[in-house]
Amino acid sequence: MKISFAAPALPKNAAIVAGVMKGGKLSPTAANLDKATGGALSKAIEASSYEGKKGELLELLAPANIQNSRILLVGVGDPAEITDSDLENLGGSLYKHLSSCGEKEAVVMVDAVKSAALDGADRAAHGAYGALLRSYRFDKYKTKEKSEKKTKLAKLTFMVESAPKARKLYGALSRVADGVFMTRDLVSEPANILYPKTLAQHAKELTSLGVKVQVLGEKEMAKLGMGALLGVGQGSERESQLLVMRWDGAPKAKNKRPIAFVGKGVTFDTGGISIKPAAGMEDMKWDMGGSGVVVGLMKALAGRKAKTNVVAVCGLVENMPSGNAQRPGDIVTSMSGQTIEVLNTDAEGRLVLADALWYTQEKFKPRMVIDLATLTGAIIIALGNSHAGVFSNDDDLSEALNQAGQAVGEKVWRLPLGDDYDKLIDCEAADMKNIGGRAGGSITAAQFLQRFIQKDVPWAHIDIAGVTWSSKDKPTVPRGATAFGVRLLDRLVADRYEG
Repeated sequence: MKISFAAPALPKNAAIVAGVMKGGKLSPTAANLDKATGGALSKAIEASSYEGKKGELLELLAPANIQNSRILLVGVGDPAEITDSDLENLGGSLYKHLSSCGEKEAVVMVDAVKSAALDGADRAAHGAYGALLRSYRFDKYKTKEKSEKKTKLAKLTFMVESAPKARKLYGALSRVADGVFMTRDLVSEPANILYPKTLAQHAKELTSLGVKVQVLGEKEMAKLGMGALLGVGQGSERESQLLVMRWDGAPKAKNKRPIAFVGKGVTFDTGGISIKPAAGMEDMKWDMGGSGVVVGLMKALAGRKAKTNVVAVCGLVENMPSGNAQRPGDIVTSMSGQTIEVLNTDAEGRLVLADALWYTQEKFKPRMVIDLATLTGAIIIALGNSHAGVFSNDDDLSEALNQAGQAVGEKVWRLPLGDDYDKLIDCEAADMKNIGGRAGGSITAAQFLQRFIQKDVPWAHIDIAGVTWSSKDKPTVPRGATAFGVRLLDRLVADRYEG
């Protein structure tokens, strides 16, 4: 689908989208269309319960006196209260509706409204961004899909007075969408196609954007003492990898120390010897969701030329049962020198992150570290599928994540850390054990990770187990891989670490 911007002019043939404000008040374009159609819009509104509420749609097919196939009225509510996220949701809803009804071309009229919180260019750009995000499909393995199921919407034009400004704003947003789409692609791939080596190969594509990419193999990790990470992958025929990416975008006069993102990349998680039940195990292809977000984030930041230095590290492993697999009761030594008794091989993500976090701090001395992982089922019990869980040793960083999440519609909720929880992973046989029991499972997992955070390093852990995959459509997120975290962290970087 091609998205474009142009100066206002009513099309003669394409479907037209026009706004209606709170209380059913017509926008200037809608008022003109009402006159042209002999009052058809007013009659339709009067005959229905349509009030112009935010996101409310009302469609008129083959309206009289004009050649356009349809007029779609979209409620914008109170223009003074509308936000970027609202507009993106509207754009996504418009795309879904227009593509499902077989339209090939549509025009969205963005009128000047004095009371609007955002100017026309902003409203057009964010509406277009929402439509772009919603247009994603992962259909590369479909060979017999019927043509009527494929979208025919090929062109979507936003008519706005400040079209050049809208086009520029959308350009930067579309680079973030590129990162979102890359993450969705990676998370959607089956595990026979995407495994540690191939995931790392996909990341190498970012070199074309100026990202520096390095991949460490098992021999190199063994020399570094990464016994925790290597223990997870030792049962698989697929070699474990450590993916390291760097984006150096800070101006010369700025702080050169990077910010850091670390991702869990378990490309398939059987649970190992502590094997999972068969039902639902196919979902474990997306246990690499944290690494997928980190790779997509790097594409977004490099694509829009973010003015900061960033390092990203992903531990990539496959957790399989075999004659060589890690056993419950094994004791491993992490890169930090701390020892871990592995009581449950299905609590493997924290072992991978332990070495990846320590390597990141030792190698790059970052200003702050954020890790992302589909770490615990317990976070789904606690928060469901609408919020990610956040754990942090830094109040400012935690609040910045909350604000960024609110702004882009990827919400997070902070949970506690503390000595009482930390004691639950103390161990008689080693420095710690990798599980703390059923109670507070997400918290004890975070406490485990905190033991690998060095003194005075601001850190946040984001548990995305409940938000990485969605069984339902959302306005800007089709069912499937969500890429939750790419937009959140891109916004965090833009608000806090650039300029």
